[in-house]
Amino acid sequence: MTRLAYTSLAPLALAAVLSACASTPATTPPPAAVSAPTPAPAPPSVQAPVASAPQSAMPAALSFAGLAGWAEEDHLAALNAFRAGCGVSKDPAAARVCGLAKATKDLDVSGAKAFIEANFRVEAVDGGGDGLLTAYFAPQYEARMSRNAEFSAPLRGLPADLVVLDLGPFEPALVGKKITGHVEGSTFVPYPDRAEIEATPSDKPLAWMRPEELFFLQIQGSGVLVLPDGRRVRAVFAGTNGKPFVGIAIAMRDKGLLPDNNTSADAIRTWLAEHRGPEADAIMRLNPRYVFFRTVPDDGKEPAGAAGVALPPGRAIAVDPGYHAYGGFYWLDAAAPKLVGAFPVYRRAVTALDTGGAIKGEVRADLYMGSGAVAGVEAGRVRHTLRLYRLTPNP
Repeated sequence: MTRLAYTSLAPLALAAVLSACASTPATTPPPAAVSAPTPAPAPPSVQAPVASAPQSAMPAALSFAGLAGWAEEDHLAALNAFRAGCGVSKDPAAARVCGLAKATKDLDVSGAKAFIEANFRVEAVDGGGDGLLTAYFAPQYEARMSRNAEFSAPLRGLPADLVVLDLGPFEPALVGKKITGHVEGSTFVPYPDRAEIEATPSDKPLAWMRPEELFFLQIQGSGVLVLPDGRRVRAVFAGTNGKPFVGIAIAMRDKGLLPDNNTSADAIRTWLAEHRGPEADAIMRLNPRYVFFRTVPDDGKEPAGAAGVALPPGRAIAVDPGYHAYGGFYWLDAAAPKLVGAFPVYRRAVTALDTGGAIKGEVRADLYMGSGAVAGVEAGRVRHTLRLYRLTPNP
C-alpha cells in the first residue's frame, strides 16, 4: 500500500497528522545505553564467505555491540523481517545476503544474531543531526452503504478526470517529477484541494464513513471497513489530488484546541469527533491533500507497502525513497518521546518497505505498528527523537 504510505498505506504517516504523527514495543524497555560484550565468532554454518575489501574503500563502520539495545534485541525476529523484504533490493550485495538468509534454516535467536553480525556492518545515517520517528497502522473503521447523519463522508474512488502527468518527456531536468491535475477546456490545471472536493457531491461513493475517520484513513492510506452485516472490505490507496500533506496538530495546538504535549492522533480524532460539523471540517481542510481509494475483499493479511511486500508489524518502516532504497535493513534508536503516554524507547532492526507523503528527509522513519485499534493507539503516540543506522551487507 503506498504507505499505506501515500503511494498505496505507509506509512501514510499517522505521525504526519501530528505535524509530520509503532508496533508492539520490545518486551522490556532497554537501558539508555548498552555495553555488550564483543560477540563470539559465528559458527561456520551461519557465516557466509565475505569477500575482503580494502579498508579504505569501505565507509567507516561502527560495532554492533555499540548499538544501544542490540544485546536485548529479538535477533530472530529481526532476521525474519529482513528475509521478508530483502527480495525487493536491487543491490547485488544485499541480494547475495538475502539469498543466504533465506537458505539458512533453523536458526535460533543466537544463531540469527551471529548471522547478522557476520554478514552486515553498521553505518550511521548522518542527516545533519537527530531525526524523527513516527508511526502508522492499518485502521479498521465502521462504514455504511448509505448516508446518514453520523456516516456522512463519502469514500471516493479515483475520479475519471484526474490525470497524473510525467514531466520527464518534456524536460530532461524534470525526469521523475509529476504533477496532478485535470483538463479544463484546452488548459491543464491543478486538481482541486480538499475543501473544493468535499463541496462537490459524490456520484457513486464506495461507502460512507464518519468524517474524522475518513480523514485518518486518508492519512494511513489504507484500512479495513466493517459493514453492519459483518462484511469486511479493504479500502486501498488509489491516488491523490497532488496537493502537499499538511499536518493539523500544530495548528490545533496554536489555536489552543489541544495542549502541546497531547497532540496525539487519539486526542486529535477525539476532538474532531466531538466537534463534528463545520468546526471540525474547517480544521481538517487545513490539510489540502485528498486521497482516493478503491475497495477489494479483505483477505485478513497485513497490507502491502509501496515496495509491494506485506508489512511485518513492528519491523517495517516507511522512508523517503530519495535517500533510502526499499529492502534496506536499518537499526532504529528512538528515545525522548514528545507525547504523553508514549513508550519510552524504540530500538530494533527494521526493513524499509514503504513511503508516505509526510516522510521526508534522511533521518526520518515511520514505523508500521500493525492493524486495528490497539496498534492505532500506540502509533498515535510515537513522536521520538531518532538516530538511524544502516545495516549494510558486507561486499
